Amino acid sequence: MTDVIVAIQRLDHGADLPLPEYATAESAGVDLLAAVDGALTLEPGARAMVPAGIAIQLPPGFEAQVRPRSGLAAKHGVTVLNSPGTIDSDYRGEIAVILINHGEDPFVIERGMRIAQMIIAPISSANWRELDNLDETERGAGGFGSTGTDGAG
Repeated sequence: MTDVIVAIQRLDHGADLPLPEYATAESAGVDLLAAVDGALTLEPGARAMVPAGIAIQLPPGFEAQVRPRSGLAAKHGVTVLNSPGTIDSDYRGEIAVILINHGEDPFVIERGMRIAQMIIAPISSANWRELDNLDETERGAGGFGSTGTDGAG
C-alpha cells in the first residue's frame, strides 16, 4: 500500500459529518457519506445525485474512483450509476454520487448514511502510436463473451 497526501475541504453543508476514513488497515476505499438536508427517497428505477459535502485536491497522476457499496447493492438494489465514477486530479468541486435504485422498494437516503466508497488510484497516460495493423493474437477481434463459448455462459 502506498500513502498519498490528498487535501480535503469540508463544505458548509457537510461540516458536521466525519471525514472519510478507512474502516480497517487493509481497506481499499473510504466510505462517502450523504450530505443531504433531510431524507431523500429514491423510488424504484429513479436516480439522484447525492452530495458528499466534501471536495478534494488529488496530486497529479492520481484519480479517485467512486464505487458502489456491496451491502446497498445486495440488500436494496441501490448502486452507483456511472460505476466507477472518476474524479480527476484537476477537479475541485463537490464530490457527488449518482445513485440509482434497481430494487423493488423505495430506498430512503438519510444524512450521514454511507452511500458509496472512494478509492484513490494511480493513473497512466497513453502515448498513442497509430498503426495500419495490430499484432495477431489467439483471441483476435472476438469480444463480449467470445472466450467463454463452451456452452456454460
